Amino acid sequence: MQVYLVANPKGGAGKSTLSTNLAGMLAWRGLSSGARVLLGDVDRQQSSRFWIDRRPAELPRVEAWLLEAESKVVKPPRGTTHVVLDTPAGLHGDRLKECIRLADKVLVPVQPSMFDIMATQDFFDELAHMKAAQGVEVGLIGMRMHDRTHAADEFHRYIETTGLPLIATLRDTQNYVHLAAHGMTLFDVTPSRVTRDLDQWKPIEKWLAA
Repeated sequence: MQVYLVANPKGGAGKSTLSTNLAGMLAWRGLSSGARVLLGDVDRQQSSRFWIDRRPAELPRVEAWLLEAESKVVKPPRGTTHVVLDTPAGLHGDRLKECIRLADKVLVPVQPSMFDIMATQDFFDELAHMKAAQGVEVGLIGMRMHDRTHAADEFHRYIETTGLPLIATLRDTQNYVHLAAHGMTLFDVTPSRVTRDLDQWKPIEKWLAA
């Protein structure tokens, strides 16, 4: 079983967008092998659960892993092959430790703004001093990126100072918004409709498989 934790204490960083599309990708990739993909949501808003409720029945199944906001995070159900764990803004302390202990890899979505970068740096500092995080791979995902802009240049300069790998950058597009409204992902539609976006996901898939 592989557990992927999507985390960043900054609200609006793109955690649910990254989590749902990651779950959709895993569901399609594991379709022939009978993979059981769970999407857990530690957030009180349960955005990921709402997405699952809207997901068309004919698409590869993504199951909801029900987690109470205040309960202890425990191991997923038996028979699970992949878990994507979406997390709330402000995640830290003991709650973060519980999630980290389950994780094989941590994906940190970051938007190219000063506020996102500052919040993310505090998160990295907490991870660096957290014993439970030692040995867990952490990768950064640039969200809502606009190439050849001052903000993008500043973002890349910041990433270099972290010493952490930038796995991929995902562009700012309404494809994610429109598909999410129907419980869908980039991987659920004709590839020609979202070719550029699917290309940006290839490094993420490669990193997860490494």
